[in-house]
Amino acid sequence: MRDSMLTADVPLGPFEGTKITVYSAKAKNARLHFRRECGQLRTANVTTAEVPLNADVVERLCSGCAEWGPRVRPSSGLGIFMHALGGAGLLHQLQAYAEPDEDVYWSQDEVRAAAELLHSKRGAPDEDEEDDGRWEARREAEELQEQVLSHWRHAAQSLHRAQAPIAHFPWLTDWAQPQVSAKESYLEVLRAEAALFVEPSGLVIAAAAATLEKPSLPTDDPAFAVLGNSSRISTGLNALWRSWQYSAERGWEGPESRSISRYDLVHGIRPNKKGHAEALEGAARLIQSWEDKACAAAAATDSTPTVWVTARLPEDAEEPSRGGAPDALDSLDRWTLGVMVTWTVTADWSRRTLTLRVPALVADRLLAPSSSLTCEPGGSEAVATEAGPQGQQDSVRPGVFDDTPVFDRQPVTPAHLRALRNFSYAADQVYIVFSTSGGAEVLPLEVIERRLAKGWLGVIVAGALDLPESVISPWTKEVLPAPEADDDLSSGHGGARQDGHFGADLGLAAGARDVARRTYRERDKEHNLRLLAMARGVPDLRTLDTGRSSTLPVAVWEGLLAPAPLDLTPFRPPSADRWRSGSSLPLGILGQAQIYAANADPKFEGKGHSPLCRHTRDRGLAASDDLLTVADLLARDDWDWCSKCGGYAIRRLTDTQLSYYRAAHRLHDIAGQLDDERTHRVPVDPDALIKQLEELAAWEPGGHEGCDWDGSWRWYEVIRDLRRRAERKRHVAS
Repeated sequence: MRDSMLTADVPLGPFEGTKITVYSAKAKNARLHFRRECGQLRTANVTTAEVPLNADVVERLCSGCAEWGPRVRPSSGLGIFMHALGGAGLLHQLQAYAEPDEDVYWSQDEVRAAAELLHSKRGAPDEDEEDDGRWEARREAEELQEQVLSHWRHAAQSLHRAQAPIAHFPWLTDWAQPQVSAKESYLEVLRAEAALFVEPSGLVIAAAAATLEKPSLPTDDPAFAVLGNSSRISTGLNALWRSWQYSAERGWEGPESRSISRYDLVHGIRPNKKGHAEALEGAARLIQSWEDKACAAAAATDSTPTVWVTARLPEDAEEPSRGGAPDALDSLDRWTLGVMVTWTVTADWSRRTLTLRVPALVADRLLAPSSSLTCEPGGSEAVATEAGPQGQQDSVRPGVFDDTPVFDRQPVTPAHLRALRNFSYAADQVYIVFSTSGGAEVLPLEVIERRLAKGWLGVIVAGALDLPESVISPWTKEVLPAPEADDDLSSGHGGARQDGHFGADLGLAAGARDVARRTYRERDKEHNLRLLAMARGVPDLRTLDTGRSSTLPVAVWEGLLAPAPLDLTPFRPPSADRWRSGSSLPLGILGQAQIYAANADPKFEGKGHSPLCRHTRDRGLAASDDLLTVADLLARDDWDWCSKCGGYAIRRLTDTQLSYYRAAHRLHDIAGQLDDERTHRVPVDPDALIKQLEELAAWEPGGHEGCDWDGSWRWYEVIRDLRRRAERKRHVAS
């Protein structure tokens, strides 16, 4: 039997009775399956049913489906709960490190003997000694020490990974308590074994060594003349001091383990060179003097453990339910681990909180800002008063995420988001939320967490995976098989203004195609398109930056922003420069189109860059980037843009904005054809131009049909003027 199988005795709490889809053969007592393609479902006549999730259903599950759990959206409440149980989650952790297994090959007597051997004074090896048995025994003792410490670390991490889900889902507490107690008892056995290897006095001396100030170094001592001039001697002795102090403050071993540092001073010098031996002896004297100072500082304080300290371990870099997540204890130095195994009184591994009773000198180092642990004075009272996800109100249940209709949705809490991060591999970067203070918004998960810390009250409406399939599926089918003809869409010039593809790379459709094109893994394409659909509704895209480069994938940023600079010639006033001379067309609905740039202000040193420019450190928008509009671009001519990226990126134009952009360029192109002052003119067809002008006169932005829109008077004035000129040309030609 697999050790992470869902069994009928596992309490389902508020998720009991949740409707799930199962498959089975047509036999009365046939096994149930969560997956239609389950390898144990060997029949062509498969029945599908929707049943409530309960103990009877779990009892009838095949072993494979009991291992995988029901097929539900991983970001739903039930999905989070099942992911916390399965895989390397609670069900597996309850059976791991509960008693000695095949990896434990040592006995208590062997551990005690190895510890006594390592505590004995380490002498210098005798080159003439033929009996290597003593050194082989010490090497084996050191290996056993590392094995015991490693086993204790892994058992502690396993206990945390078992207690963390229980803290989030409190209905599991009574059911899991016997197995948790067994894990706690075995962890205490391992801690006691590990503590045999640690010398408490060595920990105090190490704490004292960390407080020592750099002493005056004897740079004029003739013993160090072999190192070179005074500058080299000073550099070498400073490096020797740093090496010794670093080694002394990070362990508990005696001075013998650090005496080898003296060889660092003569690294690169031939052993037979005159002065080599004198330099080694001088280094040994220096190291011994530093050892004496550390021992004296330790002896000057009381080494009795009387000070209470509450220590909090660093969080894992990944979710505790993942088997590949790194162990936070692995990042701690040996001194900190020695303190933990020696002076821990109580431990709450679900919150990674330990209560220690340590000597005063050790407490000072633990409470220092440079400590590997987050510590504060005080004992178990501080742990007891800490708020945590213990109450039923803060546990993940139906109604918090997408298990119920929006009308029944419950307010989200920080504990809910911790569970989402810890136990769902599909935590989305952005969510649709609703609150009375902000209405419906699209927010990154980190922003929601910050708001909750300030008392925000709101609900999560949907994540990217929750968007309606009936809307997303037709759109993704249209986008993903992008036609080859669209690969070369550009904002071109000249005749390109008259075709249907002009400016297409600035529009929403091109943004969706860019997301699909620039997402390299097929399984991520639909998800990135879902993120794109959600982010399009954000008023200011800079709010999606949370200080993490992974808030949105780069492909999604490229779908939101168009890297191609705008051609604003039609909207510029006429001038003598025929390349920049415009038609003074109104910006209209283009005026408020958003422009994003880094370092846009010309008064500051450096060029302005697009958020997608490869010269920027992290591609994508940052909260510190500048937000401009198209109207701002036309308001001044002293912009200092990057020549590679154009200096800015424009937010993808809506269909109406793109339509107006194309219409303005068509109108400007007609004005150029009718310009009699051009040096090189081509023959024109006045009738064709008049027909095009009639089409442009009928153009109206969506939502403004039959009424004036911003700039409409100037738009129609330019069309009337061009029509008069075209009619004059037709009259002259006739």
